[in-house]
Amino acid sequence: MSLIQRAAYAGQSPLTIHNEGLAQILEMLRNRVSEIIPSVEAARLISLNPRQARSELRLACEQVLREEPWLIKKPLTVEGLIERYLDDVFGLGPLEEMLADETITEIMVNGSQSLYFEREGKLQRASQAFGDDGQVYTLIDRIIGPLGRRIDESSPMVNARLPQGHRVNAIIPPLAIDGPTVTIRKFRSHAFSLSEMRKLGSFDEQIEQFLEWAVLRRCNIAVSGGTGSGKTTLLNALSAIIPFSERIVTVEDSAELRFHEHPHVVRLEARPQSAEGVGEVTIRDLVVNSLRMRPDRIVVGECRGAEALDMLQAMSTGHDGSLTTLHANSPQETVSRLATMVRYGAELPVSVIEAQIATAIDVVVQTTRYPDGSRGICEIAGFSWSEEKLRCLVDQYYVRDFVTGECEWRSYPAWLDDLPYLGIATGEEVEQWKRK
Repeated sequence: MSLIQRAAYAGQSPLTIHNEGLAQILEMLRNRVSEIIPSVEAARLISLNPRQARSELRLACEQVLREEPWLIKKPLTVEGLIERYLDDVFGLGPLEEMLADETITEIMVNGSQSLYFEREGKLQRASQAFGDDGQVYTLIDRIIGPLGRRIDESSPMVNARLPQGHRVNAIIPPLAIDGPTVTIRKFRSHAFSLSEMRKLGSFDEQIEQFLEWAVLRRCNIAVSGGTGSGKTTLLNALSAIIPFSERIVTVEDSAELRFHEHPHVVRLEARPQSAEGVGEVTIRDLVVNSLRMRPDRIVVGECRGAEALDMLQAMSTGHDGSLTTLHANSPQETVSRLATMVRYGAELPVSVIEAQIATAIDVVVQTTRYPDGSRGICEIAGFSWSEEKLRCLVDQYYVRDFVTGECEWRSYPAWLDDLPYLGIATGEEVEQWKRK
């Protein structure tokens, strides 16, 4: 949809949460503004100079509201009504307020009649929804249009990223039976640190210290868990511990990791194929390329396919201290999931793959989402290779009971005893940690 078409459509069907009183007021304001600045002229201004267009449309709104002050009805203010109008024209309309609310972590538009959001780990239904499917299509167009992407019946799914870094998935009919659907996964502008996560109750001081030592010891770490269990949040917190003297190369499907302080980070993002079916760059392509970029550490945002083989080989051949996440419900399932992913790219015997896993990954951290909506670490483990069984075994270090909440350290990795020799911790600090 072109800018002129979008501007014309916005004049007919405002991208506004359906509320009869507010919708009527915005409709009248829109009509009066279009008398001052016609839709075609507005579209031209937006294409040439968005900042100037915003300023001129604001002045037009102020003029209308001076001439017709009766449009302002409580609880609306002049500024509030103008911002609503400008959000419709330049932003994502009714979602702008949700995007600005840092307590909201996910937004779900299920067709025009259903709008949900997640706050503090719990889903809540918005009291209002979009007026019609056309408004949802306009929303999708505003998100993917600037990226040169398209969505239609021949290509009814699209993944994108907002300028703030939030991840967007859109799917439309005929695949989405009940109408166009949009899911926005929000990310904080400032990533959580391990200390902040501990204060929120995700884990205790002993786990915080263990994870910090693991990163400084250059352990290869895999964070596993289900959808929405906090894998990316924890991965970001672990990455923040990497010393500033090291070069980090990140590989992601959609850039989500935040490195506001680290001075030497190269961020790579996969690219889907174009509308013509060409130009795709996969996670695996980027992992292979990252090995040629002299990384001290490679951080793969999520391992989900054939790139698992290249990642494991990198971890085993000099790129220790690398980090990744994957979808798995336990450390044992992590082994089987990785084995399956490796076989996407190479038909290797399972025993060979599991031997590679045992050699490559030092620590696996299992995250979970509890019934009350909170997220935390429920298990920490390591891997070892059994020559007798020809299998990768799981060495359970820490476990938290899902029902009772009781925690227990069952064993410790051998590398803890290396810390004093590496200057990471004193022998007394390690022994004191073990006694806890």
